[in-house]
Amino acid sequence: MWRSTRCSERGGAKRRPHAAARQPRALGPTAPHLRGAAPGLPFGFDIATLQRGLNFELSTGLGDIDLLGEVAGGGSYDTLVPQTVPLEVFGLVCRFLEPTWLIRIKRAAGRPKDLEAVAELETLRELADAAPA
Repeated sequence: MWRSTRCSERGGAKRRPHAAARQPRALGPTAPHLRGAAPGLPFGFDIATLQRGLNFELSTGLGDIDLLGEVAGGGSYDTLVPQTVPLEVFGLVCRFLEPTWLIRIKRAAGRPKDLEAVAELETLRELADAAPA
């Protein structure tokens, strides 16, 4: 009962410099640019940019991704890591928020799409809880 929201917790480049170094190498070939920004707005996706910011909403050649240093209702990377479970996805181990924490964060965001997801997640959690072991 896990759901991906296409977000990457980066832990803040100042607190986790290794993440700031890896992300431009990993995403650079996908032509990342600020989602919703005017076309042609100069944007350098590099270590210096990541160190100056906290949260980035990007569009890439592979789709949208949010690089989040903090999450409303959840806090920082260090706060959230203990609330995750590792799962293997396409040969990579990824960490996913436990449903209770994902619901909490989506409620805090309060956007219609997040509140809709809360209803789905609560229904999935109820079905999982009711299923025989």
